[in-house]
Amino acid sequence: MLKKTLIPILFTLLFGLLIVGVAAAQQPTPSDDQVNAIAKQLYCPVCENIPLDVCPTTACAQWRELIRQKLADGWSEQQIKEYFVQQYGSRVIGTPNRWLFLIPALAILIGAYILYRVYRSWKQPTQPTGISPASELPPIEKISSPDEYIQRLEDEVRKR
Repeated sequence: MLKKTLIPILFTLLFGLLIVGVAAAQQPTPSDDQVNAIAKQLYCPVCENIPLDVCPTTACAQWRELIRQKLADGWSEQQIKEYFVQQYGSRVIGTPNRWLFLIPALAILIGAYILYRVYRSWKQPTQPTGISPASELPPIEKISSPDEYIQRLEDEVRKR
């Protein structure tokens, strides 16, 4: 009797282990969100400045499938990035140059300095060059006739 009950139990355990083994061997395929999370951080090695997740080329579609395969094989995000750097160089990593952030700030500072200097020059009274101040000329009342006034004007114009 023990033999009759032992065989179905062993058969059930063996079948259960087989199902668990098959389920464990089949790793779930990574979702598009997982693939795009990594692809968003990588730039297309063929196209200029286009992230891998939005690049429409066939090569980028193949690289996204490669990321999916690497994720299914159990690779971490860092390992996948290192793989792409080894294959295509450091330009595929989407790390911007830190100096690029300084350019707008520097342009704003230079513009502010120029505006400051222009404002200061507008505020200061300027002394026209080459024109004698009014204090050197005699008052108009001291000129006896209009002809003398015209003569003085002509003399001043000729001096220049």
